[in-house]
Amino acid sequence: MAEREIHIRTCHLCEAMCGLELHLEAADPNDDGQHDSQTVALIRGNKDDVWSKGYLCPKGTALGALHFDPDRLRAPLVKNEAGEHVEVSWDEAFARAEELFAGVIAEHGKESITAYIGNPTAHNYSLGRYVGLLLGLSGLSEMPIYSAGTVDQWPKNVTCWTMYGQPWRIPAPDLPRTNFAVVQGANPQASQGSLLACADVLGHLDVISERGKVVVIDPRRTKTAARADEWVPIRPGTDAALQLAVVHVLFAEGLTDLGHLADKVRNLDVVERIAADFPPERVAEVCGVPADQITTLAREFAAADRAVWYARIGTCNQEFGTLASWLPDVICALTGNLDAEGGLMWATPIAPSISLMDRGKPIEFGTTKSRVRGAPEVMRQYPVSCLAEEIDTPGEGQLHGLITVAGNPVISAPESARLDAALADIDVMVSIDNALNETTRHADVIFPGLSPLEQPHYDELLWSWAVRSAGKWSPPLFPPEDRPGEWEVLIRVGAMVAGIPQADVDIEAFDTGFFSAMCEMHGVDSAVALAESPEPGPVRLNDLAVRCGPFGDRYGENPDGLTLQHFMDEPNGIDMGPMVPRIDEIVLHADGKVDLAPEYVVADVPRLAERLERPNDGLVLTSRRHLRSNNSWMHNVRTLVKGKDRCTLLIHPDDAERTGVADGALAQVSSEAGSIEVPVEVSDEMMPGVVSLPHGWGHDKPGTRQSVAREHAGVNNNLLAPGHFVDVPSGNAAVNGIPVEVAPAS
Repeated sequence: MAEREIHIRTCHLCEAMCGLELHLEAADPNDDGQHDSQTVALIRGNKDDVWSKGYLCPKGTALGALHFDPDRLRAPLVKNEAGEHVEVSWDEAFARAEELFAGVIAEHGKESITAYIGNPTAHNYSLGRYVGLLLGLSGLSEMPIYSAGTVDQWPKNVTCWTMYGQPWRIPAPDLPRTNFAVVQGANPQASQGSLLACADVLGHLDVISERGKVVVIDPRRTKTAARADEWVPIRPGTDAALQLAVVHVLFAEGLTDLGHLADKVRNLDVVERIAADFPPERVAEVCGVPADQITTLAREFAAADRAVWYARIGTCNQEFGTLASWLPDVICALTGNLDAEGGLMWATPIAPSISLMDRGKPIEFGTTKSRVRGAPEVMRQYPVSCLAEEIDTPGEGQLHGLITVAGNPVISAPESARLDAALADIDVMVSIDNALNETTRHADVIFPGLSPLEQPHYDELLWSWAVRSAGKWSPPLFPPEDRPGEWEVLIRVGAMVAGIPQADVDIEAFDTGFFSAMCEMHGVDSAVALAESPEPGPVRLNDLAVRCGPFGDRYGENPDGLTLQHFMDEPNGIDMGPMVPRIDEIVLHADGKVDLAPEYVVADVPRLAERLERPNDGLVLTSRRHLRSNNSWMHNVRTLVKGKDRCTLLIHPDDAERTGVADGALAQVSSEAGSIEVPVEVSDEMMPGVVSLPHGWGHDKPGTRQSVAREHAGVNNNLLAPGHFVDVPSGNAAVNGIPVEVAPAS
């Protein structure tokens, strides 16, 4: 066996943040596709990791394959006159992008350019820390933009902003210490955790089941539900009705007990008044959940010593996502399980993200409206489903330029066929991305980022909802030569849109100004900080966050405090303990109280009441993911996509018989937005009336360079998602609960 080096690292792919051992050995000198002197021979869980303690999912073992993927872009691409992407030098790529932006701005103005920020941004060392500088420098922050957030989590941000006064202070379930867990619209077996950082969530749920109870509310009997004590199948889009019925029971039977929150909440009477109209008997038929089962759930939750209600993506991206994201916090508050051990709590990150700070912004929505649809902005973003119509609809204010950052909205956005067509005709598109994929194939210029193994790593945003205050730093394994980091690319692209000639861009000066502004926000002397951290780039921002965090040294003010160097010296990480109650620090309302019934949120209750009068006619579609998949990111890794076809239509046997579709045969699935053909998988894991397709597939477009993904193309479920079908208060796409028709494919 060849001699190996063992390196310690953290997986960057999700909130689990698993610790890894990467075993490196000398590369085969005869391998023409090898770009490095070493190769990754083995990846396994790091048992000494203070956070994950050896836990690892299959995706983490694929980081080597991601790095060595021959399709991964390593040089900039520019689209030539024939429409082909060709490799060019970095200087040529920057010059071409500058030329294109200048032309569009001269003809249509800077307001004709926007940005789409993809989900991987939050998992990247440079992008997560510098995308704000791109938006600020370019001036795009002055107008609404687009992101994956309006498909994923915007309802949770809306409820946290209105309830607590800050959109990113999102409470997380204290799984290690709870005795009763309700998991609604989440499947940790596949996703690990979402807006929840906790390694081996499924293992924690098993332990909770041993000492108490786990209830999973989901239209599909997922592998998480199959291991729970109780599975409650529910009609997609009716989660908020069930939750309000639980609140009704709590009040009606005198089961509320705010405990330590008694003098820290307001509008309790409003919640009681609203819930009075939603008894279990009223919602049972629409939800598909018997009234007595809802009542028992409420009683058991209230009786539990420590209980938590965790609702996630399935409750966010549906018709009533904001209400379904608000009520879990209300239920926990009413039972004394908000800001309490074993309930919903707030993390204390060692290096807090700038997103968590008090910006002093008033709570307001709809300050502007989109040009075509009139959709209100929410947190300075329009629904991503508006992007296509803003590009392809002529008239004043039409979009002519787009920047995409680590995203693939042609796969991930609703009504994706229209967006695909719109991007083909946009005047200029520049992408920062590692892949020539279904979206970036439309780009005029693509700037590739670094692979995860070519840069350091310390998660920024994910520790914001972690069950413990911990942190880990990873050095780069394969430092690139003569390639800029993403942070430098973002600065240059931002300068282009701002009209600053590339010849005048001083990267270090821009970065020093950005760093100094961050110092001011943290209340530290930038001259002192710059003297101790002179090297520009994300590392010194990381150091700033650690030093100004709750355990930091504040550049010498607290001599025993932490700096980033402490993490560099401790490759297995540093753990400062579990979550602690901190409601007084979290809430930013002037009266210091949690608003249990924000006016903006509860204004949507009448719309929910109208839904109760609508019959459950026909089939509805939900999305799903798999343990070996991560949206559309991981489908070019052969070890993760091989085996049984996972891109199938799951359908209950009764629905299969009624619609005439057969297991293994092709079905045609149609909605008002489009139609697709997909293999059928008949299974009683689906509740009757609901079918399911995985998201992130549809890799059959010409002009891409993802050879493995093309072999396993699958179908794009967002071809069926109507762009106008959104959660009204947040603008979040409703990709769960889409009415569809299913028939045998002709």
